[in-house]
Amino acid sequence: MLAFRGLKRIHSVLLQHGNTRSLTVASHVVQHKDDTKLLKMENPYKEPQTGCLLCNVTVDFKNTQLLSQFVSPHTGRTYGRHITGLCGRKQKEVSKAIKKAHSMGFMSVTHKHPQFMKDPNICGIKHLD
Repeated sequence: MLAFRGLKRIHSVLLQHGNTRSLTVASHVVQHKDDTKLLKMENPYKEPQTGCLLCNVTVDFKNTQLLSQFVSPHTGRTYGRHITGLCGRKQKEVSKAIKKAHSMGFMSVTHKHPQFMKDPNICGIKHLD
């Protein structure tokens, strides 16, 4: 076993001794003369998690004003997760509630109710009006 005291990079010694198997493991380890501890660093490219809008809200098929926020005003289609920003569980609940509201006759299938067209936009969806 080699002693690595006082070296700036471990892989420089590993290259000299031909130990290429350990090169991939130890290539990013930095040792200083005074400090032998390794620093842990968070991923700088990781995007912060955004919370779901409806995680604390119960979704009901009779609340058509809430459900109409997740339906296209022109076609009546339900928006996907990439547009709404909901978590998977709440997206499934919303889509099931919309389907149930359609089948019970609370919501129109082909378009959004005109009364709900002026509601504030919850998801940040931009329409070309």
